Amino acid sequence: MTSTHSRYHEVYARWKSDPEGFWADAAREIDWVKPADKVFDPKAGPHGQWFIGALCNTCYNAVDRHVPTRGAQAAIIYDSPVTGTKRTISYAELQDEVATLAAVLQDMGVQRGDRVVLYMPMIPEATFGMLACARIGAIHSVVFGGFAPKELATRIDDARPKAILSASCGIEGSRVVAYKPLLDEAISLSRAKPDSCLIFQRPQLESSLVEGRDRDWKEEVAKARAAARKAGCVPVAATDPLYVLYTSGTTGRPKGVVRDNGGHMVALKWTMGNFFGVDPGEVFWAASDVGWVVGHSYIVYGPLLHGCTAILYEGKPVGTPDAGAYWRVIAEHGVVTLFTAPTAFRAIKKEDPNANLLKGYDLSCFRALFLAGERADPDTVQWAERILKVPVIDHWWQTETGWPVAGNALGLGALPVKYGSPTVAMPGYVLEVLDEGGKPVAPNTMGSIVIRLPLPPGCLPTLWHADERFKEAYLDPYPGYYNTSDAGYLDEDGYIWVMGRTDDIINVAGHRLSTGGMEEVLASHPAVAECAVIGVKDALKGEVPCGFVVLKSGVTQSSEEVESELVALVREKIGPVAAFKLAITVGRLPKTRSGKILRGTMKKIADGDVWSMPATIDDPVILEEIGEVLKGRGLAG
Repeated sequence: MTSTHSRYHEVYARWKSDPEGFWADAAREIDWVKPADKVFDPKAGPHGQWFIGALCNTCYNAVDRHVPTRGAQAAIIYDSPVTGTKRTISYAELQDEVATLAAVLQDMGVQRGDRVVLYMPMIPEATFGMLACARIGAIHSVVFGGFAPKELATRIDDARPKAILSASCGIEGSRVVAYKPLLDEAISLSRAKPDSCLIFQRPQLESSLVEGRDRDWKEEVAKARAAARKAGCVPVAATDPLYVLYTSGTTGRPKGVVRDNGGHMVALKWTMGNFFGVDPGEVFWAASDVGWVVGHSYIVYGPLLHGCTAILYEGKPVGTPDAGAYWRVIAEHGVVTLFTAPTAFRAIKKEDPNANLLKGYDLSCFRALFLAGERADPDTVQWAERILKVPVIDHWWQTETGWPVAGNALGLGALPVKYGSPTVAMPGYVLEVLDEGGKPVAPNTMGSIVIRLPLPPGCLPTLWHADERFKEAYLDPYPGYYNTSDAGYLDEDGYIWVMGRTDDIINVAGHRLSTGGMEEVLASHPAVAECAVIGVKDALKGEVPCGFVVLKSGVTQSSEEVESELVALVREKIGPVAAFKLAITVGRLPKTRSGKILRGTMKKIADGDVWSMPATIDDPVILEEIGEVLKGRGLAG
């Protein structure tokens, strides 16, 4: 995976010497209704805006412009093992579906600048809805399907949508989740009420419609199609919002991350070829959900802007039907590049540690695996390298940035790998590590990771109707920088090491220690499938680390034996300073639906603090299991 011919340093230096010229060149890959008067204005918005004066349409660039040259090519392949359904949608068909749905939205009174909330499962109609909003200049806000009514209501109140697009149900594994009752309750709880809702009835569960408010999706689309009503692409300012995506806020009030149209297109188009190394016409798969930023950037917009075929997968990495699910999709659809969370590969490794299920599939088309969303432990990366025999690329970014901050740019020729590091900053980003006083620290010294302003195209210009909150959260902590709220260090080669959120740095008797570093050690044990380390209160040392581990299938060692070995291993690799004396075997770890481990909630349970059920949790029962295990060890209050 290493290369002596990487163009990364040359390209990064070119960007650094002329940032505006670099992004002006990248912008030539986009079709503009009117080019920008000014590439960047540092005085616009809270921290500057890109492509001032330009007019554009994201749907046109993602769909319409490809139809003359690749109209018959697959734009989206829908693969749903949970329903046994597959569907291929060409670019020409996608244009027809999106233009027709956009006409339906206009019939519902949706105009440029209006907000539309989508509360959808992983079905093609979710992508049609996003693109239809973009087509007519409406601002979409996708809320992960199945979110609790209270959480959905807070997002409705903040976005104040003109309309809501939803479906009768979603499917989680073998379980049908009725969405419509959740939506009805959310609307009853919210102060802001949508004028109308468009409901897609799935065959697994049909729901009743509220008279005067709800419309049947299929009926409305059929009427528009019969009348040959299709909406054209409405020009919008490059600085106009394309979407608002809510991410959890520390105050309990979600933060509406704004994404603009122009900079978003330029950045995503640049990453498809230069970062992921994918060519137009090839099949790209981001195994995520449209409810998360990865789904926005790399299921829908990035691949379509680049003229690729995108995979829309409704299923899990294991259990639909087994731990070979991903191999089937790659082999069947000719996927060249997969982007997923490390959690998915840890789940596959746990169920099939020797990758026996891989042997039944031809993956000769497959070129690279990209991992992001949570720290990729070296053991998982190396396991994936061994079984797949392709580059496995860890990279790091955030909902707020919309595209990779740091990574190993395959399209520029990969740099040498350092396991545990997502490599180096991408063009557009200058990364620094600062101490609590805001001063730069020496190489290999832990601190807060920040990005020097201005942020590149595609990053959030602000929060929805909350400029001051944006400044307080991201700009005020370190003037002149964007605060990532991640902790880590830069090494002597400029490689970034992201060791966890700043909250995950624990203070053991005055020593600032990374829980991520300890997790790396635990994950290296051959019996461990996945793990999480938290700091728990200690009267003597302030905090001490506690490690939770899930063992691989087929492990014959006793839990006690493995736990003892893990304590010794951390002592050997990190030293007595870590004060690591507690390893606890559990059946599974609590996670969000996007695969992030809920370390903060686990810590509150262990410390006996008041805690609430996270809105994004995948299975609430797991927290009860964790609580029982902790009580058995004399923790949990």
